[in-house]
Amino acid sequence: MADTHFGFQRLAEMHDIQLVQPLFTRSRLGTMRQRDMANGREVRTWTVQYQPEDSLAGHFEFGLKYERIHLEFFSRLFHSIDPESLAAWVRREPMGAYARRAAFFYEWLTGRTLPLPDTAHNVGYVDALDPDLYLVAQTPDRHRRWRVNNNLPGTSAFCPMVYLGPADARDWLYEVGTGVRHLDDTYGPDLLLRSAAWLTFKESRASFAIEREADKEDRVKRFAAAIEEFSGRMPDPMSPDSLQTLQRAVLGENALRVGIRRSPVFIGQSTFRAQIVHYIAPSEALVDEMLEGLRGLETRTRGANTVARIAAVSFGFVYLHPLADGNGRVHRFLVNHLLAADRVVPTGIIVPVSATIASNARARAAYDHVLEVISKPLMSRYADAYRFGSSRTCPDGVVTDFQFSQTDDAQHAWRYLDLSEHARYMSEVLRQTVEHEMAEEALTLRRYDEARDAIKDVVEMPDADADRIIRSLHEGHWVVSNKLRKALPEIFQEGGTLHTRQDRIVEVVRQAFEAPYAGKVEDIED
Repeated sequence: MADTHFGFQRLAEMHDIQLVQPLFTRSRLGTMRQRDMANGREVRTWTVQYQPEDSLAGHFEFGLKYERIHLEFFSRLFHSIDPESLAAWVRREPMGAYARRAAFFYEWLTGRTLPLPDTAHNVGYVDALDPDLYLVAQTPDRHRRWRVNNNLPGTSAFCPMVYLGPADARDWLYEVGTGVRHLDDTYGPDLLLRSAAWLTFKESRASFAIEREADKEDRVKRFAAAIEEFSGRMPDPMSPDSLQTLQRAVLGENALRVGIRRSPVFIGQSTFRAQIVHYIAPSEALVDEMLEGLRGLETRTRGANTVARIAAVSFGFVYLHPLADGNGRVHRFLVNHLLAADRVVPTGIIVPVSATIASNARARAAYDHVLEVISKPLMSRYADAYRFGSSRTCPDGVVTDFQFSQTDDAQHAWRYLDLSEHARYMSEVLRQTVEHEMAEEALTLRRYDEARDAIKDVVEMPDADADRIIRSLHEGHWVVSNKLRKALPEIFQEGGTLHTRQDRIVEVVRQAFEAPYAGKVEDIED
């Protein structure tokens, strides 16, 4: 016997709604209440006393009570139903919290007005989203018509969602500030600040490596300079002017395409046989209003959890792909910008997430996988909706032969992404970056300092010479190279008392780097 579904899944079946991102929750009838997970989705079993009326009102109220909010589903549902079925529910329950929330979502998502009077003024306000479960606007808009606090993170034009879960089930959510403060306590602020210069360059180089452009040294330096100059210092980073400033800083003044794109774009690759499309970005006709929605999200969520904000803003940006060029690098720049703007990390400290993403094949595959959370189901849904036809020149000068025929249908998915998995991914990337990339760089600097001090205890010399010795010995696995002997013959010569001094230098440097803990290098007796 087939499952008897409740809630949003039942409404999807009743109205033949096909989603790009599947519903997270499926509720069904059973003999006992339980919750299971299957393929990353929740299956909830309910006993007969929970079974709602088999109607829009019954199942939508059940979904609002017990299931995850899914704005793509809401949008498709409300664009397909007869609005009278919703209006009748509100007439029966004009003060009901669930009926009013449903009416609010309908008008917010469709831009249409239900033929109903406003809610009475003596009715209390209810939140559109549960602020204890979701990333929400920190200062909600009071929607007087339905007496609803509109705390949705974005706007109706673009509203990525992040489900955080109850506070007692957020062990996965990394506290970046706590991690960085631990590094500060362990290594000191001076060491962290000194490591920032190399980490900035490392972040830039790794960001280009993600896009197979790590050999473009001039671009790497430009991006590093942009990170240093603008992270945390842009009051309105999602404005077209700010994005163009970033774009020019990253690409250089001679970039061919700057500004907001006015042409279609897809992410893919070319082969000798065909063009392979991995993701189709929102139509150029939608970019301006969706970018304004993303701008609203960044503003409305200030003060909320920074990791959730980073996921919503940075991945929302990359899926929107609003720029003619440089989208990937700006996407990753936004991570450090938001960490600094939210005062999670001290000024001047860079958290090199790109270095973690590009660190090995597994890490790169994880990054690709999280992007496929959206791209894969979207391309599965619209595999037959695009083609390459006759060429045309777009308003931004781009010549393209790409055509996509399902913009009206796809906009439900483009506008209302669920980025909850992206928040979990970003949290783990930040954890790995702080506790490994940054910690290892700080430890390396400390060991360099200790090795330099130890060398000078043996023989006084300029820092530049000491650094040359350290680099050569470290790279040569504690063997004195001929190059080093030629560079510093007065120290590294065969035989005699100098040989004893040479051995001491090699030993103190080796000990500085191989000691289990970065403590003070012990004096070595002759």
